Amino acid sequence: MAMTSITRSITLTPSTNIFPFLPNFPAKPKSRQTHIHCSSADESGRNSNKNNMSERKPSRNPRRKPSHGFSRRSVIKKSFSQEQVEFTSPISRDPVVGIIGGGMSGLVCALYLEKRGIKSTVFDTGIHGLGGRMGTRTIDPQSLIFDHAAQFFTVTDPEFAKIVDLWTKKDLVREWNGPIGELDGGSFNPLPSSPPRYIGVNGMRPLSESILSETSMVNVVRPCWISKLEPYNGTWYLSENGKPCGQFDAIVIAHNGKCANRLLSSSGLPLIARQMKRLDLNSIWALMAAYEDPLPIPFEGAFVKGINSLSWMANNTAKLFGSQSGGPHCWTYFSSAAYGKQNKVPQESIPTTTAEKVKEAMFEGVEIALGLDKNSLKRPFYTRLQLWGAALPTNSPGIPCIFDPRGRAGICGDWLLGSSLESAALSGIGLANHIADYLQSDGTCPDDFAVGLHNEFQQLKGYDIGQFPGLEPKIQVNEARDLQLTT
Repeated sequence: MAMTSITRSITLTPSTNIFPFLPNFPAKPKSRQTHIHCSSADESGRNSNKNNMSERKPSRNPRRKPSHGFSRRSVIKKSFSQEQVEFTSPISRDPVVGIIGGGMSGLVCALYLEKRGIKSTVFDTGIHGLGGRMGTRTIDPQSLIFDHAAQFFTVTDPEFAKIVDLWTKKDLVREWNGPIGELDGGSFNPLPSSPPRYIGVNGMRPLSESILSETSMVNVVRPCWISKLEPYNGTWYLSENGKPCGQFDAIVIAHNGKCANRLLSSSGLPLIARQMKRLDLNSIWALMAAYEDPLPIPFEGAFVKGINSLSWMANNTAKLFGSQSGGPHCWTYFSSAAYGKQNKVPQESIPTTTAEKVKEAMFEGVEIALGLDKNSLKRPFYTRLQLWGAALPTNSPGIPCIFDPRGRAGICGDWLLGSSLESAALSGIGLANHIADYLQSDGTCPDDFAVGLHNEFQQLKGYDIGQFPGLEPKIQVNEARDLQLTT
C-alpha cells in the first residue's frame, strides 16, 4: 500500500504546562492561508496521480475555525461513513498515551504501559473517584456502605491472579465465604464454594485506587469528560468542550456506550467506531436500601430467578463486616436486564414517578422471591436508586483488545472478553502490551499490529449482573432447600 506523507513548517511558542504529562499546544500561525504539501509514491518511487494532493488546500468551513489553526500531519482517506486517519509521522522516542476511562481496564492498561516504560494520562468522568463498575457508595453520617456495581469477582487467569495477590497482601480483598446461591420460588440453592469469590474488604472502589498507587508515570485528570478527538501533526489532541486536555502519541478508549459512540463518530477512526457500535449493553436498576435492624434472611447474596424486577440481592453489611454486625444493615438490589430495558429513562434525570414505580416493584420482587406476603418486610429508613444505563455487555468479539495501528488508537474493556472484572483486567493488560510493542517498533509495519477491527460478535452467557469465570449459572439441585427465614 502506498504511503503518503504531509509536511509543513510550523512555529512553536513555549508555554507553561500545568500537567507534567500533558504537552504544550503549538501557537496558531499568523497567516490563515494554509497549503498542504504532500506526495504519494508507489514502491518504485513514482508519483501516483490517484492519491496526489499536491498544492491542494484543505477544506474549510467559514463558520467554524479549526481548533488548532493549521493542518494536521496525517493522511485522510475515505472509509465507511467517515474518513480514516492514517498517521505517517515518526513515533516519539518518549511517547505518551491518552486513556479515556478510569475503570478497571483503563487503569490496568496504564499500569502495564508503565511496566513497559510508557507514560500515560487517564481521563475519567468520576466525581467520587475512579473505578467505573468497581463502585462503592458511602453515605454519611450513618456510615452506610454499598457496593452498588460489581458485587464480587472470581479468578481463573494467572495474570489476573498476580493483581489479586497484590491486593491480598495489602489486605484489600478477601474471600467471601458467606452463603451465596440462587433464589427460585422461595427455595435457596447454594452455589459451590469453588472457585473462591473475592470482595473488597472496604468495598470495591479502593481496588482501583490501589492500582493507581502502584504507578509513578500515570497522570489522572478527573472529573473530565473528553468530548473531542482530533488528529493533528502526528498526534491526537483531546479536549473537553473546547478546553484543551493535551496531545498524545496514541489513545485508548476504555469506556463504552452512547458517549463512546458519540466521541468516535467523527474521530477519523471508522473501523474502531464500527466495532464499538456493534456492542449491545443492557440496563440495570440498582436499589440501595438501609434497614435499622437485620432482615430475617439467612443468606448474604442470591441470584434471583423468575422475577422480572429483581435479579440479585445482597447484604453488604454482612458481606463486608460479618453477620453479627450491629447498626444499620445495607442491602443492594439489582433488577433484571429485561426490567431495565422496559423501564429505561435518561439516567442523568430519572423522573420521580419512574423512581417510585421501580422502587415499589423491586421491593415487591424481594418479598415474592422470599415467599413472603406483600408489605410483610420492614421498610428501609434510607433508599437510593440508580440506573446503570450501559451496565453490562450482552455480546462480545471474544478478543482481549482492538487496535488500529494506522490511527494509533485502541479499545479495551471487559466486553471484549466477557463481562467480569477479570475480563476487564486482561483486556487492559493485552492492549498495553500491544501498544507498547507497536510504539517500540517505530510503526514501520503498522498492518502487522492491526487486531480486532473485523471480528464478529457472539452473544454472551451469564447472569444479568455479569459473568463470574469458573462459576456457572447452574443450581445444585441436590442441595436445594426451602428458605427458612430467621426471626
